[in-house]
Amino acid sequence: MKTLVDAVVRPPAVVVVEGEAGIGKTRLVRAALARVPSGDRVVLYGDCHPIREPFPYGPVIEALRDVGGRLPAAGELNPVMGVLRGYLPEIAHALPPSPQPLDDPRAERHRVFRAVRALLAAVGPAVLVVEDLHWADDGTRDLLRFLTGRPPEGLSVVATYRRDGAARSPLGPAYLHQPDTTYVAVQLAPLDAGDVGSLAAALMDRSDLPSSFVNRLHERTAGIPFVVEEVLRSLPDAEGPDALDRAGVPQLLREAMADRMAGLSPAAVGAVQAMAVLRLPAGEELITAVGGDPAGLGEALRAGVLHEQPDGRYGFRHTLAQQAVYDAIPGPERRRAHDRAVAALEAMDAPPLVQLAFHARLAGDTAAWLRHGTAAAEQAATLGDTALAIEVVESMLEDAGLPAAHREPLALMLSRFAATGLSHQRVVRLLRHVLRDDFLSRGVRGEVRLNLGVVLSNQAGDTSAGRAEILTALAELSDRPTLAARGWASLALPAWSTDPLSTHQEWMARAESLVEAADDPALAAAVRANRASLEMMIGSPDAFAVAATLPVADPRTAVRREVARAYSNLHDAATTLGLHASAARFADEGRRLAVETGAQYPAYLLDSSSVRRDWLTGRWDGLRDRAASLGELATETPLIAVDIWLVLGSLALATGEWDEAHRWFQAAGLDAPDARYVPVVAAASGGMVELHLARGDLDAAVAEAQRAVARVRRKGVWVWAAPLVTPAVTALAWSGRLRPAAALVAEYAEGVAGLMAPSAHAALDAARGALAAAEQRHADAVGHFAEARQAYTVLPEPYAAARAGEGEARARLALGDERAVAGFTEMAERFARLGATHDAARCRRALRDIGVGFPLPKGRRRDVSVLSQREREVARLVALGRTNREIADVLFLSTRTVESHVATVLRKLGVRSRTEVAPPA
Repeated sequence: MKTLVDAVVRPPAVVVVEGEAGIGKTRLVRAALARVPSGDRVVLYGDCHPIREPFPYGPVIEALRDVGGRLPAAGELNPVMGVLRGYLPEIAHALPPSPQPLDDPRAERHRVFRAVRALLAAVGPAVLVVEDLHWADDGTRDLLRFLTGRPPEGLSVVATYRRDGAARSPLGPAYLHQPDTTYVAVQLAPLDAGDVGSLAAALMDRSDLPSSFVNRLHERTAGIPFVVEEVLRSLPDAEGPDALDRAGVPQLLREAMADRMAGLSPAAVGAVQAMAVLRLPAGEELITAVGGDPAGLGEALRAGVLHEQPDGRYGFRHTLAQQAVYDAIPGPERRRAHDRAVAALEAMDAPPLVQLAFHARLAGDTAAWLRHGTAAAEQAATLGDTALAIEVVESMLEDAGLPAAHREPLALMLSRFAATGLSHQRVVRLLRHVLRDDFLSRGVRGEVRLNLGVVLSNQAGDTSAGRAEILTALAELSDRPTLAARGWASLALPAWSTDPLSTHQEWMARAESLVEAADDPALAAAVRANRASLEMMIGSPDAFAVAATLPVADPRTAVRREVARAYSNLHDAATTLGLHASAARFADEGRRLAVETGAQYPAYLLDSSSVRRDWLTGRWDGLRDRAASLGELATETPLIAVDIWLVLGSLALATGEWDEAHRWFQAAGLDAPDARYVPVVAAASGGMVELHLARGDLDAAVAEAQRAVARVRRKGVWVWAAPLVTPAVTALAWSGRLRPAAALVAEYAEGVAGLMAPSAHAALDAARGALAAAEQRHADAVGHFAEARQAYTVLPEPYAAARAGEGEARARLALGDERAVAGFTEMAERFARLGATHDAARCRRALRDIGVGFPLPKGRRRDVSVLSQREREVARLVALGRTNREIADVLFLSTRTVESHVATVLRKLGVRSRTEVAPPA
C-alpha cells in the first residue's frame, strides 16, 4: 500500500495493480487513496465492463462527468476541450465552444485524446482510477496509452486488471513510461495461511483463532481475500476447529452467496437473480422487467447483497458474486429470465445490440441471437470500432451452438472486417483458426485466406507470410477468377517484397486479364487502383493518365473505398518521387474518400506518409511532436508507421542525436529490410550511411551502402534510391572505391532515365557532384552540385537543397573560389532555420577553418536565464545524456569550449547537475 501511495503523491504517475478476480485490487486502491493527503486532489473513477456497447472511451468519459465544479472559466480553458461537449453533456456548459469537426477521423480521434489530457490538466492535481482494464475496448486502451505516455504534470493514473494467463501489459506491449513519470506495477498474489489467519482475525475481531480453523479456511478459499471475507460473513461463529465443516460453509463464493440469498424474501431473491442475469449494472426499471420488484430491490440493497452505483444503477460488489448467484439459478428459470431481458432491451429507444445478442443466445433464441449479433458487429464496424465487431463475430463463431449454415457467412464477415480495419494481431490469430477448421467451402476459404494475406501484408507488414497466404488463396480461387484477380493485383504492388519489378508487372497483367471478363465494379476499381499505384511507384510517365481513369465519382461505396486506397498509394509514391504538389492533391482527395467510405487503413497511411512529405518539403516546425503524437496511435500497427520512424530518425540525424537516429532507422525497416517497405528502407539506409560517415565509421558506411544498393538493384526500381545514392557514392569514394562509385552513378543514371521522378534526377546531380569532388574534378563538382541545389529548390526540398549547396561550397573552396565563404554562410543559415543544428555546426566549422567568424544569435543580455542558440544546442544534447566529448563531435567544437557552455547552461537554468537539464522547448 505504501508503494501505491508514494507513487500517487508524486505525479505524473502510472500505477498498475494486477491480480486475479477477488484478490483485493479494488480494496487496495480504495484503501491507499484514503491515505493520500487530499489537499486539492480530485479522485475520478471509471469502470470497464465485460459486455460493452460501442461507446468510445466509455470508462474514461464516465470518470470525467463529475469535474464540472473544478473547471476554470471557459475562457481560460484550452479551446480543444470544446470537442468533449458531445461526450460530456453534464459539463458542456463549462467547456469552450465545440470546434468545427475534422474530415479525418484519425485527426478527430487525436483531438479528443488531446482534449481529455487538457481537461485532466485543468482539474489537476487528479487521480484517474480505471477498474478492470482487462475488459477495456481498444479505444479506451489507446486513450490510456496516450495519457500515460505523456501524462499531465498533476495526473496520477491507477489501473486495475486481471492478467488471466495473458502475457501482455494492460497498456500494450509497446508502452514505455517517460523518465519523469513515476511507474509502479503492483502484483497481488493469493494470501498464504498466515495472512488468511490475520485477515480472519481482523474480520472476526478474534485473536485466538485455532490453527486448524485457519488452515481449513485457507484450503477452502484458496487464499483469495474476497472469498475469505464472504465465507466468514456466512459463519455464525468460529468457536471450534470444526466450525467451517459444522456450519456447512462452502469452499467457493457461490455457496457463500447461496447462504446469504437464503435469508432474503422471494421478492429480494428475484431482484438479485434478475441482476445476475443482466450482468451489468442496471436501473430499477430494467431489473423489475427481468424479474425483480422495487420492494425486493430495496431489501437486497439493505442486506448488502446488491450495491448502488454512483450513477443510480445497481449491481454486485464483485463479478464473483454475480457469477455465484447466476450459477445457482435453475436452467429453465435462467432461460426465461434472459428471454425477458431480450424483450426489455428491445423496447429501448436505442437497443444495446451486444447485450441483446448475449441474452438471446442464452435464451435459446438462435434467430434473434444471429440477428442481433450480426447487427451489433455491423454497427460497431460502422462506428469505427472494428475490434468490437471482430469480438462479436468471434464469440459467435466459437459457440458450439452456432448452426453450421451460419458459420461460413460469419467467417467471411470476420475476414472482411479485418481487411478494412487497423488492428491485426488478434485478427490474424482468429482467421488462421477459422482456416484450420474444416467448415468452409473451397471458394469461401480462398476469399478468407486472401483477406488474411492482405492483412498480413498491409496492417501487419509481414509481406513474406502475406504473400504465401495470397498465393495459396489463388489456388483455392481457381473457380472464382474475379477474386483471383484481386489477389494477383495485391501481389503486383512492388514496394513490399524482394521480387524484381518484372515479376510484379507479370502479376499485374494477370489481374487485368482476369478482371476483363468480370462484371464487378468494385473488383475492377481495385485492380485499376493497383495499376495506377504501380505506375506511380516506379515513376512511369503514364502514371497520371492511369490515375485519371479512377472512378472517383462512382456512387457505390465499395468502389470509392478502392479509390481512397489508390489515392493513399498515389500520395505516398508521389512524395517519394518529389511530386509534392500532386501528392498534396492526392492526400486531400484520399482523406475525403476515406472519411466517406469508412476506410481506416488508407486514412492512417495518408497521415503517416504526410509526415514524410512535411520532412522533405521543410515543414519542420513542430514536426517531431506531430510525428511522435501520430506514433503514439500506432501501437497496434507499428510496421506500417515506418514513415514516422524514418522522419524521427532523419530529424535526429540532422540534430546530432546519433543513438536516437540509429534506433529510428532500425525501426523504419533496417531491422528486417527484406520484409519491410522498400522505398522507406532505401531512405533509412541512406540515413544510416550518413550516420556512419558522421561518426567516422567508414567501413560501416560502405557495408551499409553496398547492402542497400544490392537490394535496390535486385528490385530494379532505381527511383526509390534517391535518398541513398549520394551518401552511397560518398562512402564508396571516400574509402578509395572510385571505380565502384562511378559505376553506381552510371547505373543509377540509366535506372532513372526517362522516368517522372524529379527527386531522383536531382539526386543524380548530387551524386555526380560527390563523385567529381572525390576525383578532384572540383569545377565539375561545382556545376553538378549547383544543378542539384537548383533542382531541389524547385521541388521544393530545402534540406536536400542546402546539402547540395554545402557540397557546392566545398568544391568552390577546393578551387580557391572566394564565393565559398558566402556559400557556407548561406547554408549555415538555411540549416539553422530548418533546425538542422548538426549540419549548421558543420558549415560554421568550415568557416572557422577558413578564418571567418560566424556570430550566433544570443539571448538578451539583461536576462541571463535566456540561453543563446549555441547554449540551447548544448542544453539539448546534455538533456539527452551526451558527454562533453560527444557534444563536441556533434557541434564541431573543442571539448574545452563545450565545458564552458555546459557550465553557463547550468548557471542560467539554476540547476546543479547535468541530469537536471531538460530539453529546451
